[in-house]
Amino acid sequence: MILYFYNYRNMKTISSDDSTLAVAASTFAALGSEQRLLVLRCLVRAGHIGLSIGELGTRTGVTGSTLTHHMKILAQAGLVRQEKQGRSIICAAVAYDQVQALSNFLLSECCADSTSPHPEHDHD
Repeated sequence: MILYFYNYRNMKTISSDDSTLAVAASTFAALGSEQRLLVLRCLVRAGHIGLSIGELGTRTGVTGSTLTHHMKILAQAGLVRQEKQGRSIICAAVAYDQVQALSNFLLSECCADSTSPHPEHDHD
């Protein structure tokens, strides 16, 4: 409930289903910018080693304070990390499981209310 209050500034009591929905909504909100999605995608492509902040900016075309702002939002959502290594700041995607969980969240009830589910969708 504390996380919910921090993110939404009200004291609504939430059930576990509501909690899952709130976490998914918060994470999707962090990805709600083309530039943030581009940054995360670039970091996922780079793998667990990550990229220097300069290289990330070069690859994405997002630089300076704009990149810093987007990295802060992605880090607050738990999707990326930044760590100082010597004189460089290394950025890496860390929440591969969380990204997969977002996909599963969207698809978990695929065709649940349909009278004729799509034959190519796995509904097990």
